[in-house]
Amino acid sequence: MKHINCSGTRTEVSRSTSSNPPNAQAFSLSQIGLQHGAAAKTEIERGLRFYGVFFQKTAQFSWAQVCDTAAKFEPLLSSHWPDYCTEMKGVAKGADVPYLSILALNVRTEIAFGLARDGCTAVFWKTETSCFLAQNWDWQEEQQMNLINLNISQEGKPAISMITEAGIIGKIGLNSRGVGVCLNAIRAQGVDFQKLPCHLALRTCLESTSTEEAVVALKKAGVASSSHLLVADSESAIGLECSHLAIVELTMEQGIITHTNHYIKPHQGVEDLMALKDSPTRFERIDQLVREQKERLQETGTLKLEDIRSMLKDEENFPTAICRSKTNDSSITTLFSIAMDLKNRRAEVVTGKPSSEAAMLYLVPRE
Repeated sequence: MKHINCSGTRTEVSRSTSSNPPNAQAFSLSQIGLQHGAAAKTEIERGLRFYGVFFQKTAQFSWAQVCDTAAKFEPLLSSHWPDYCTEMKGVAKGADVPYLSILALNVRTEIAFGLARDGCTAVFWKTETSCFLAQNWDWQEEQQMNLINLNISQEGKPAISMITEAGIIGKIGLNSRGVGVCLNAIRAQGVDFQKLPCHLALRTCLESTSTEEAVVALKKAGVASSSHLLVADSESAIGLECSHLAIVELTMEQGIITHTNHYIKPHQGVEDLMALKDSPTRFERIDQLVREQKERLQETGTLKLEDIRSMLKDEENFPTAICRSKTNDSSITTLFSIAMDLKNRRAEVVTGKPSSEAAMLYLVPRE
């Protein structure tokens, strides 16, 4: 997995321009995007080809139609979230691709809504001495080679370290304040082009200094399509089950939240299409693993990050297990596994299935 470090401070702008222009913040964000796009040019080009085929196959959308749909978010984003537009335009320039293609990647969840099939199992667990947030991210095997570790440092905001698809400026990871976020796709029809797209909502979480700040921001903005965002810091976590109509909160039970790929709570006016029929089975299984770990804690007394990682290695109900394998009917498999220690503000990532012997990648965002 390629590691990309992006920064753009006002100090760097001053050095590069011999002055500190009024639009220094916009310039620095453009530089962050430019660095991302240039460093991940190959991965972005491959990702665009992948999604071009994906949307043609699943929705009969040409890439022109995909971009036309993405463009419907432009008025809202340019008015209310101009920093994200500036950064995405920088990515496009760095990768030498059209801006609307990068915007399309960042709003891919909202395009041809109701087609989301990303699998994922997520868990948050807080004890008196530890606070962990973790998930497996399952998606089409072809996107494995287009994942990057994106590290962003910008003045006045927490430093971010995330695992994302190249070209997408918000996904799964943590920041230097110990705020982390995970994502579960949910297949339910409906999109609101006056609300924040899912992946940009993830970026908003990663720019927050606490769980509360992230939740307030997202409830104010709304999320444009169906998804579950599990946002946490070292003190608390909130699950946000989102639809184009509303956000429903999930709170901790004995310091724990678990989630897979279906709504846990009722959502009036929204039909959960249950794209992944194994989602309830995985939800029951992760809860069972949590119960078993609770029993072991009575003897060991301490919950460790490796205990969380071991849950994500689980292959019961193979191949559609928590640690997922592709089948003859589906190329969806676990592409990476991340376990975050929010008290110590670090994460461990395994590329591919966590049951493999792949080398560990460490995320340690620093301001």
